[in-house]
Amino acid sequence: METSGAAEEEERGFAASLTARYSDWVVEELDELGGSFLLTDPAMPGHPIVYASRGLPALTGYPRRDVLGRNARLFQGAATDRAAVAGVREAVRGQRAHQVAIINYRRDGSPHWVLLHVAPVFHAADGRVLHFLAVQVPIAAATPRRAACRGPAVFAACREEARVEEELPCATHAGEVFVDIDKRGQFDSAWLEAEEPRVASDCDKEKALSTASSIFSALNRYSKLTGLVVCGKRCDSVGIPALSSSLNLSLGRIKQSFVLTDRHLPDMPIVYASDAFLSLTGYSREEILGCNCRFLSGPDTSVDVLEEISRHICCEQACTVRLLNYRKDGSTFRDLLQVSPIRNASGKVAFHVWVHLDESAKCDFNGLTPEIWQLGAVGAVRVAVRSLSASGSLLRPAQ
Repeated sequence: METSGAAEEEERGFAASLTARYSDWVVEELDELGGSFLLTDPAMPGHPIVYASRGLPALTGYPRRDVLGRNARLFQGAATDRAAVAGVREAVRGQRAHQVAIINYRRDGSPHWVLLHVAPVFHAADGRVLHFLAVQVPIAAATPRRAACRGPAVFAACREEARVEEELPCATHAGEVFVDIDKRGQFDSAWLEAEEPRVASDCDKEKALSTASSIFSALNRYSKLTGLVVCGKRCDSVGIPALSSSLNLSLGRIKQSFVLTDRHLPDMPIVYASDAFLSLTGYSREEILGCNCRFLSGPDTSVDVLEEISRHICCEQACTVRLLNYRKDGSTFRDLLQVSPIRNASGKVAFHVWVHLDESAKCDFNGLTPEIWQLGAVGAVRVAVRSLSASGSLLRPAQ
């Protein structure tokens, strides 16, 4: 019974990935759509599948419940073309839609050709990727003449992942193996000898686009109910550098309240804000990206403390201060603030991190002092920035 309860709790967590961003009815709406498709959440560890369509079992043989929480590499096998996989991975890194004909595997181990359509779903206001969509359309064996495809091709949209090992929206689970891999091998040799590479028809491509467009429309319709609007193309804040998805995802795993600022841009604007910071201050992300941190100041904020912060920033030194700051609703809070330079792999200051803590709030620091707890966030940001700057992955690739 405990195992069953844990499984149900886990399923609710995956559903919350959708309902928290859109509405409680979005899953029911998606269930009404035809086709075989998945939604994955790159912000969750392992970039798991958080939704599987009702049409997935018919194509793959996997019950919907069995794929939730798994990485989409689950459907790959020995005959899956590595170049095709690499192409999907690059599209995910670049946060762009991509279509490819690829050999996937059913639950019984049998291989089959599908047209895989991957696309990101963007937050319309700040350009963040919210989910990735993966649509699978079966590719029939070539016939002398394929029937013409009817119906309009429509624009699709979806989302990405950023961890190097978990970027492909068709994957395996890192832990429990629930597919008989040996059984897959029974099909490979004979099937591949007789099988010619298949090419997706225009009809297949239009079907994938149409399915993706219907999904995107449902997400957009229900996202408006919660005040969130999604779109198929990124809409960046004017003048704000586009942080890479990899960096955004790494920063998103840090639970403390903090913002990242870029001292190389005029007025040192905020380029990233954590969810905890938004909860602390009451502002939305779109309201503060591009702003200087002074928007938290008010009539009783100490000018001397602000000047002390400025001196440390100019000297590229860290500092910890206490000051009175203001939330969006005008209420005040005693802010324990840690400001630290964040250097890239070459040792140059790339950003400053500002870690905020409301001293009046009751927090569990796991036996640490508040200052050490804040330094933990600083350290996590440093690791993320340095590791990604070494590979040139701090900013998003040019579109």
